[in-house]
Amino acid sequence: MASDRDMRDVVFIRDLLVRCIVGIRPEEREKPQDVVINIDLYTDTSRAAASDDISDALDYSTLKKKVIALAEASSYNLVETLAERIAGLCLGDGGVSAVSVSVEKPTALRFARTVGVRIYRERK
Repeated sequence: MASDRDMRDVVFIRDLLVRCIVGIRPEEREKPQDVVINIDLYTDTSRAAASDDISDALDYSTLKKKVIALAEASSYNLVETLAERIAGLCLGDGGVSAVSVSVEKPTALRFARTVGVRIYRERK
């Protein structure tokens, strides 16, 4: 479970645009579509702040690359599944105690800017 300190510190990635196969309709299974991913990584930033040393900080650049690789290689029916896999990947980083992930499909619903799912998971 995340500590009180971890719940106050958040490293975030906003509006990560990725193209992947996700959906249940035939046209969604044929070609990649845009998805927008937002991630809140709950972590204790105090050590990095005190040392001002990158080796004490969460490596969000590497994590972003892993999220992109996971999404681009995926072929899920549901955005819920994609979000769950991304959350698991993020929790695999020892510095992340909890994560919130949203996955949006901007072109999925006519007359709506976007539709998606947001999940929150904690390290067990």
